[in-house]
Amino acid sequence: MSGNVGMEALIPIVNKVQDAFTQVGMNSVIDLPQIAVVGGQSAGKSSVLENCVGKDFLPRGSGIVTRRPLILQLNYVEKGEWGEFLHAKGKKFTDFDEIRREIEAETDRMTGSNKGISDIPINLRVFSPHVLNLTLIDLPGITKVPIGDQPPDIEFQIRGMIMQFISKPSCLILAVTPANSDLANSDALKLAKEVDPEGIRTIGVLTKLDLMDDGTDAKEILDNKVLPLRRGYIGVVNRSQRDIEGKKDIKQAQAAERKYFLSHPAYRHLAERAGTAFLQKTLNQQLTNHIREVLPSLRSKLEQQLTSMESEVKEFKNLGMSGGREDKSAKPRMMMQMVNRVTHDFEEMIEGGGNHVDTTSLSGGAKINTIFHFRFPGYLNEGRLDEKELRKEIGFAIRNIHGVRSGLFTPDAAFEMTVKRQIETLAPPSMKCIQQVSTELHEVIMKCIDKIKNYPRLQAEIDNLVSGYLRECETHCREQIQQLVEVELSYINTNHDDFIGFNSTAKDESVKDVQNAGSESQQQKDVSKLIKKGWLSTTNVGLTKGLSREYWFVLYTDALAWFKDESERDQKYYLTIDGVKMKSSEEEEEGGGLFGHRKFKIQLFHPNARYLFREYRELTLYAKDEDDMEDWRASFLRAGIYTHRSQMDMEDLEDEDHKPKFERLFEDPQLERQVEVIRTYVNSYMAIVRKTFKDIVPKHIMCLMVNKMKVFIEIELMPSLYGAGNPAELMEESEDEVRRRQELLGMYDACKDALKTISEVTAKTSSTPLPAPVHSNNHHSAPSPNMNASRMPKSDSAHSLSQSQRSRPPPDLPNRPTGRSAPNAGATRPAPAPPGGGSRRPPPPSRPARPN
Repeated sequence: MSGNVGMEALIPIVNKVQDAFTQVGMNSVIDLPQIAVVGGQSAGKSSVLENCVGKDFLPRGSGIVTRRPLILQLNYVEKGEWGEFLHAKGKKFTDFDEIRREIEAETDRMTGSNKGISDIPINLRVFSPHVLNLTLIDLPGITKVPIGDQPPDIEFQIRGMIMQFISKPSCLILAVTPANSDLANSDALKLAKEVDPEGIRTIGVLTKLDLMDDGTDAKEILDNKVLPLRRGYIGVVNRSQRDIEGKKDIKQAQAAERKYFLSHPAYRHLAERAGTAFLQKTLNQQLTNHIREVLPSLRSKLEQQLTSMESEVKEFKNLGMSGGREDKSAKPRMMMQMVNRVTHDFEEMIEGGGNHVDTTSLSGGAKINTIFHFRFPGYLNEGRLDEKELRKEIGFAIRNIHGVRSGLFTPDAAFEMTVKRQIETLAPPSMKCIQQVSTELHEVIMKCIDKIKNYPRLQAEIDNLVSGYLRECETHCREQIQQLVEVELSYINTNHDDFIGFNSTAKDESVKDVQNAGSESQQQKDVSKLIKKGWLSTTNVGLTKGLSREYWFVLYTDALAWFKDESERDQKYYLTIDGVKMKSSEEEEEGGGLFGHRKFKIQLFHPNARYLFREYRELTLYAKDEDDMEDWRASFLRAGIYTHRSQMDMEDLEDEDHKPKFERLFEDPQLERQVEVIRTYVNSYMAIVRKTFKDIVPKHIMCLMVNKMKVFIEIELMPSLYGAGNPAELMEESEDEVRRRQELLGMYDACKDALKTISEVTAKTSSTPLPAPVHSNNHHSAPSPNMNASRMPKSDSAHSLSQSQRSRPPPDLPNRPTGRSAPNAGATRPAPAPPGGGSRRPPPPSRPARPN
């Protein structure tokens, strides 16, 4: 397959570019345009397509021969020459006569043997070392009158079939028209004009020049004076049916075609711009233009890809790992860099700052801060007894201390016993705080070492060492907090400056003073102290049942207010929270909802079922997620809104008349007064202890866990890794990392080679400018420049034009050199008689002359 020399010249260039980009993972970066051949029946379309390919393989005959679209995909291979059909996968056709027979058989199989048509294409792939990777399309000839089994709307079906292909912007249109027909009625030109009105991708092809009537020629058409096209017309002389039957190959046919144009007086001046060779040259130049057009964008992509790889490649080279080989002496240095990266990331996540800040959720130091100052105080309050439970516990303690005697004075032991029980309840929330901080530290460690996952052994060893040290720190911290609880239990300091009992031994005789002191102490506190602000949804504030609406809630130590928005100007309600209880839960939401498929609900209410506000007995609030619910729940606990508990089983406390003994306790006014005194003292003392725990527990955790972890990772981790194993073994990469590094370095080199190839191709090829638009309303306007007009000798083309416009009689030019126009080549048309024997006036230039 060597009939298209121009295409073969492009093959090394395209293949070099394609190979360079295949190395960088950018396959099929040069998507060469499709070439569709459009024309009427028997216009010579198939011959034109075969000439583009350089091989004889299409069916021949009279009438409508091409009855199904043929999509011909040309594929470059280094060796061999064969064809493959999509409908016959796996079968190679090495005989091109057999390919022709297969096309005929497949056409008949789908359309029948009586001239039927089908829009289902035949897909043929031709592999050859003489072709480029592009697509050629042979379409059925345009016809108006149905024959045989053709449908009545045959014209519209073929038209739709053609438009389906030529409407694509990447499709180059060869509008084929026979020279012995009226150009003004060319359906091929009409269809091309519809999809390509600017004429950017349309080339007119004039066939059957050798079959024109005697005394006529198509010179003015080929000079682009009649129905001018932006890219002009190219005349070709195809093989006749006798030539095909006589096995005249394409090379011989092109030689005869060349001789025809050089010897014909009307076409001699444009012999260099006509014929199959020039058509091939025009198409190949179009492919060259396309290649050069895409190279700048490809260069830009390559440069961006190269820039993105620079830092990592530089790192590999600094570590002695370039060129696909590893420098064993670089392993310790590389391990130190990995450890330094972990240290830096851990410090950054704990202390904050850095270039990579999480904008979706709290983590690291920010999460620990939330645990210390927001959740932990709520956990401390969560263990507190409500007033009823506390009074009941104090009452039992007093009665048990007095025994069989009725006490006249309030026993100090009841106060101390109750306080110690309350202090013991502070241990679980403190341990919970330690556990949560430990979990967050481990999460931070996992995120830090995830960046060195390409070194699995090093990652595993760091995880083992750091996690083990974290467990040691956690254990030590728990022991210290437990010791803190024991310290508080060891001595109840009633002489504390903040304790309201002051230094009096007659506490039971100064109940009124104590209560007044408690009242004054309470007044010293800011009753409007802000605890939390945020958005919550509610379903029962002036809304239809089942609907929800968001409000801006503000929680104080003694009240809960909600507003329309965060500006806090439009207050909806102000609720005092004295005696209010809460309960929280999760529930599945029906049909979606405000925050997702689960609802996180907090309910506020009075335990005695009285109205909470307005006509509502409870206030139902919805948080956006579980963390938000937990934060609000902790805030409510800090405000004194405790979790509602079910009533205790009082059966063992009932007497014969089923009246609870606890209620009967307070039928004694003296006991009731003693319980109230101790309750006031307990609340005062526990406020001091809780304040101490809120301060000291976070300090212990920071000192014994967070700071120690930072020191260990920064100072002790590297020596521990050396003690755990050989750095060369620890720095063994995963197979994926080795492959990725080799691919990266190979990609980097390939990108540089591809950029070099682009520079070479740009330097070795040239593109032709797009011809200027033509004005088709004037058939005799000056011809627009041809695609390769810039390659013609300027003096020759100008000479040809000036001589043709003068309309002088042509002299006898038997030995005129090829490639030059005769001085009067276009003025007259020679008769079939010997040249120079006479001349006739040319017909009107609006259309080629035809005999009557």
